[in-house]
Amino acid sequence: MSPDDPDRRLRVRPLTREAFAPWGDVLEATGAPDRRINAGRCARYHDRARLDFARRGGISVFRSQLVTLPYEVALLERHPRGSQAFLPMSPSRFLVIVADAQGEAPAAPRAFLAGPGQGVNLRRDVWHGVLAPLDGEGLFAVIDECGDGDNLVEWRPPQPWRVDRAESA
Repeated sequence: MSPDDPDRRLRVRPLTREAFAPWGDVLEATGAPDRRINAGRCARYHDRARLDFARRGGISVFRSQLVTLPYEVALLERHPRGSQAFLPMSPSRFLVIVADAQGEAPAAPRAFLAGPGQGVNLRRDVWHGVLAPLDGEGLFAVIDECGDGDNLVEWRPPQPWRVDRAESA
């Protein structure tokens, strides 16, 4: 089976709160704000993600190489000790690949397209693809478990999946 096999192709879906809810939170400023702050100059969209760390959370900065389409999903990972939030620091799109667990390995993944102004918070232990920025600088603020110890499990599929295009089908 190759990535050209229709069963190995991932359909990219728009990133919405409802569609992404089983794997985490979509971080964006949409709809009415929860409150106005700074003398009314700032709209606050309050408490948009549930952070979950075994020990100490921290903020890191990741600089990732851009990917091109078609893109092969050849590595998935999960973080058993904490959630992981990705907040782009440039107005760019990126692929968000997630998968349910199937025993100790991931099931077939799903692909979402995060647009400018969107970030994600992945729940603890959710299988996900690696950073896949499509444009911009590939610069992200990442909020995750920063304590001592290993918080990474990687898995490589026998055959990669393929994302052919970023438009929602």
